[in-house]
Amino acid sequence: MGLKRTLIDVTPLRSSPPFRRLWIGQTLSGFGGQMTLVAVMFQVWQMTKSPTWTGAVGLAQAIPLVVLGLFAGSLVDRVDRRKFYLLTTSGQAVCSLLLAFQAFLGHVPAADVLGLVALQSCFGAGGGPASRTFVPLLLPKHQLAAGLALRRIAFQGAMLLGPALAGLIVGGLGVGACYLIDALTFVAAFYGAFGLPQTNPGDEPARPGLRGVLDGLAFLGRTPVIRGALLTDLATTVLSMPISLFPLINAERFGGNPRTLGLFLTAIAVGGVTASLFSGTFTRLPRPGLVMLGGSATWGAALTLFGLSANPWIGLAFLVTAGAADTVSVVSRSTVVQMHTPHELLGRVSAAEQIVGQAGPDIGNMRAGLVADATSGAAALISGGLLCLGAVAVVGATTADLRRSSAPPRPRTAAASP
Repeated sequence: MGLKRTLIDVTPLRSSPPFRRLWIGQTLSGFGGQMTLVAVMFQVWQMTKSPTWTGAVGLAQAIPLVVLGLFAGSLVDRVDRRKFYLLTTSGQAVCSLLLAFQAFLGHVPAADVLGLVALQSCFGAGGGPASRTFVPLLLPKHQLAAGLALRRIAFQGAMLLGPALAGLIVGGLGVGACYLIDALTFVAAFYGAFGLPQTNPGDEPARPGLRGVLDGLAFLGRTPVIRGALLTDLATTVLSMPISLFPLINAERFGGNPRTLGLFLTAIAVGGVTASLFSGTFTRLPRPGLVMLGGSATWGAALTLFGLSANPWIGLAFLVTAGAADTVSVVSRSTVVQMHTPHELLGRVSAAEQIVGQAGPDIGNMRAGLVADATSGAAALISGGLLCLGAVAVVGATTADLRRSSAPPRPRTAAASP
C-alpha cells in the first residue's frame, strides 16, 4: 500500500474518457514537438555556429507568447474553448509542414527559420491557454494534481524519446525528416481535441480587448499565492535555463556529435519521468507551494553542479537531478494556480502561466547564450544556478500565502480504496 501511494496516480485516465483522449493526443503531439526543438537548434547551429543564435530560437518562441498571450487568454474566456483549440492546433500543424518544406528546399537563411518558429508560437499563444483550461473542467478538484502529473509525465516522456530519436534522424536523414514527423503527430492532437465536450465561457465571459486583459491582471495582483508561484517560476527560468548552451557544451565535452546532442535533453527527461512515476510522493502532500519552492531550489543547485562538473557523464547525472526537480516544481505550480483560479478566469490565468512557463525559459535561454558568448558555457551555467537559488529564497521569504497554500482533501472513499 505504501509503494502504491508513491507511484503516479492514474485515476484521471480511468475516470474521465475526455481527459484520457486529450492526454493521448497531446502526448503523441508533444513527441513531435521535442524532435522539432532539437532539429531547429541543430539547423541554426550549423548555419551560424553561435550560441547567441541558438538562444534566439527561444526568443522567437517567447516574443509571440509575451505579446499575444494575455489577449489570447482573454479570448479563450469569451469563446468555445474546444473550437478555439482546434483552430490553433491547425495553425501549428501548418507551420510544421512549412518548416519541413524549407529544410528540404535548402539554402534558407537562419532568420527565416526563426520566423517560422515565431509564427508557430503565435498559434501556441492561443492554443496553450485553451488546453490548460480543460484539466480542471474534466477532473474533480481532488484529482487535479494527479491529472497535472500525468500531463507532466507525458511531456517528459516526449523529452526522453523525442530528442534522442531526433539526433539519430538528423544525423541520418536530416532536419527535414524531423519536421515532417512533427507535422504528422498533429493528427493525434486532433484526436484528443475532437473528443472534448463543448466548453462555453459560462455566465460571465471576459470583457473584450484590453479590458478583459486588465481584469485578469487585476486578479493576479490581488492573489498573492498565484502571484508568488508565477514569480518563482519566472525568476527561476529566466535566470538559469541551460538548453541554448547544449550545442556549445556538446561541442566542448562530446566533440559536437549530433547523436550526443539529444542526450542533454534526454537526461533532463529521465529525471522528469522518474519524478513523475513517483509523483505520489509529492502530489499527495498538503503544501504544494512549499513543494514548488523546494523543487525550484533543487533545480538551481543541480545546474550549478552541472556547470562545475568536468566529467561529461557526471554532468549528465546532475541534469537528471535537475529534470526531477523541474517536474516537482512545475506540477506543484500548476496545482497552486489552478486550485485558486475561478472558471471564468481560467483562460487569462492560464495564459499568464504559459507566458511564465514557456516564455520564461525562452528568455532564459537567450540570457544564457549572451552570457556564454561573453564568458564561457560553464560561467553561464554556474551564475544562472546561483541566481536561481537567490531568487527562490527571496520569493519564498516574502510570500507567506504561497508557503501556506493547502491542497483540497481527498474523499474518504477514494483514500480508502485499495
